[in-house]
Amino acid sequence: MGEEGTPVAPADRVEGLMPQLRDDLARLVAIPSVSATGYPPETHAALLEARDAVVELLEGAGVESIRSLDLPDTAPVVLGEIPAPEGAPTVLLYGHYDIVPAGDEEKWESPPFELTERDGALVGRGSADTKSNIVAHIGALRAWEGRPPVGIKIVIEGQEEVGSALNDYPATHPDLFRADAMLIADMGSVRPGVPTLTIGLRGMAQTTMEVETLAGPKHSGQYGGAAPDALGVLLQALATLHDEHGDVAVEGLRREPWTGAGYSEDEFRTLAEVKDGLPLVGSGDLGSRVWSGPAITVTGIDVNSVDDALNAVNARARAKINTRVHPAQDADEAQTAVIRHLEAARPFGIGLTVHPGVTGNGFLAETTGPAYRAAREAMEAAWGIEASYAATGGSIPLVNALHVAVPQAEILLLGTTDGYANIHAPNERVLLDEFEKAVLVETEFLGRFAEAYRAGSSEEAA
Repeated sequence: MGEEGTPVAPADRVEGLMPQLRDDLARLVAIPSVSATGYPPETHAALLEARDAVVELLEGAGVESIRSLDLPDTAPVVLGEIPAPEGAPTVLLYGHYDIVPAGDEEKWESPPFELTERDGALVGRGSADTKSNIVAHIGALRAWEGRPPVGIKIVIEGQEEVGSALNDYPATHPDLFRADAMLIADMGSVRPGVPTLTIGLRGMAQTTMEVETLAGPKHSGQYGGAAPDALGVLLQALATLHDEHGDVAVEGLRREPWTGAGYSEDEFRTLAEVKDGLPLVGSGDLGSRVWSGPAITVTGIDVNSVDDALNAVNARARAKINTRVHPAQDADEAQTAVIRHLEAARPFGIGLTVHPGVTGNGFLAETTGPAYRAAREAMEAAWGIEASYAATGGSIPLVNALHVAVPQAEILLLGTTDGYANIHAPNERVLLDEFEKAVLVETEFLGRFAEAYRAGSSEEAA
């Protein structure tokens, strides 16, 4: 209670909560909960320690019925609930406690698993991706003293970085994830100081192509010039995937202008660490190249190394390509377009064999509902400026899985981080101001969404 017994608004509690939340983040960062495919035994201890720490924090924040969802070859998924007050909506809060490895520790300016404050930032592996987002959930629930005006469902997984069985689970168990809104806390500001809602995720499709032209390598002096070189055929086919500007030249892949917030070309160059003097590829607005349009990247080629090269015509060559797909285009449809293009290429009259790989659909949010209105209002209240919309070229398979399983839920992607956070790189960091603002936004959102939902229900009843 405030002075003279007046209630303290939950948002007013956030500043006072931040010292403890910083300590909670330091505790989580100290746990090297590195994700691993197949959840092998040698990773159990750190992942389980992180899981237990998350459970303890959730319990202290008022979450009830906490349990682990144990799926095959997958680190435990933490589930929990706070029952909804009568007539109130339910909000699902998502995060993940696993992290990527620290990498070359000599490139870190401080120990990667020791949260270090430096120049207004908290540095440490997982500080941004995404342990600070877990702590932001904790902070919002503490601000409401464990009694938020909405129901809460908790989903905190431990194998997001490498993929897990959780990505397939919502389709078969939709009731477990049923909610009116979902806060996917694995994003943040497009740049520091710009409150951002991520509304689009590109999809992804993998494809492998190969060509065999000879029974075996042949002497280039005796046969070169007439014998078909498999590597040359492969390179010719790969070259057809882009036009002279670097734009994707595959018919049937969707691309649209991007009208939301985004990076300037100078910012993009800095973030991508493009070498001085080199141009960016492609034409048109930058957002449509990296967010609302396709991208095709050759991610691997099987070929002799330069040091081991022989003077021989290659008999066989193989390549793998990764296609990033417009958020609203079906990834299987896009993969089919790429396969059709490559099969039709036939360099020098020679066909290639093309194999489909894994696909994953993207996500494009519907932004006109009460949760998005509440989120925009919460961001403006916390930051003092209007929220921006952005997208990302990466994929979060669980987001589309949740959307398919619970299509009526509004899905919001937001969080503590920003475009300069060095996620997956040395000196990963979360800015203290962005961290506190994320807690404040979530705290405000829970109250504003409850009000918007009740108002909408009253209008429908009338």
